[in-house]
Amino acid sequence: MTFHRNERVLAFMMLAIVGLSILAFLSVIIGTAAGLNARDFAGGVWPAVFTLPLIGLPIGFILIIVLLVTTARRRGREAKAEEAANLAKRGSSPARGKK
Repeated sequence: MTFHRNERVLAFMMLAIVGLSILAFLSVIIGTAAGLNARDFAGGVWPAVFTLPLIGLPIGFILIIVLLVTTARRRGREAKAEEAANLAKRGSSPARGKK
């Protein structure tokens, strides 16, 4: 199975976004368990940490769907090309065998 550049880029983007979102989610859980209250989370970098999973996880899900569709379309094109090459190698056309 070969991955083309676009598929590789989509896969790494999806992994990075989902990975950062999970790390942000875990940091909020750890901060809450460490005793931080709502006032502590209101300042600094915490608002961005709270917002990242809300935005990142849906974007990651969309990227997974785009990656699946892209891969399926490429594999379909490759299968058609391979079938045409096999038919040409045998010396028959696709319409000849059908009646």
